[in-house]
Amino acid sequence: MDRIKRLLDRALETLVMVVVAILVLDVLWQVFTRFVLKRPSSWTEELATFLLIWVALLGGAVALGRGAHLGIDYFVGRLPERTRLKTEAFAFACIAVFSLFVMVAGGMDLVLTTFRLHQISPALHLDIGYVYLAVPISGAFLVLYSVIGLIERITALMRRQRL
Repeated sequence: MDRIKRLLDRALETLVMVVVAILVLDVLWQVFTRFVLKRPSSWTEELATFLLIWVALLGGAVALGRGAHLGIDYFVGRLPERTRLKTEAFAFACIAVFSLFVMVAGGMDLVLTTFRLHQISPALHLDIGYVYLAVPISGAFLVLYSVIGLIERITALMRRQRL
């Protein structure tokens, strides 16, 4: 299981790095066309917005997978180990439930509705459903990483009980 997680980590991190690189090139092109050519590009701002959505949502999944997600771990870190593990397990369970129902299920409903309505972006002429796909995809990664974190905490709790 650890090998599969490492493979997923590497694939997701690579995807985020590629999207960030494209975002940087897009913004550089936008600045160049606006200030050097004096003819701003019509599509760069829209692409930057869409790429930023993907980076933010997938980056949140990367952070959770690394254990670097935002949290108030100062207080949790001061708890006794058993209480800390229980608190972390509860947090991972909440993340899994939220991600599954809101991001994956709700996100898929949003994507399917958007495709059905044929919402097209004005500058790129891209179906907005592809932009919204970031929600269920990142939600699936959040569910996966939170379940892995939950299993790790429960396993650690069970080992502590045997000692």
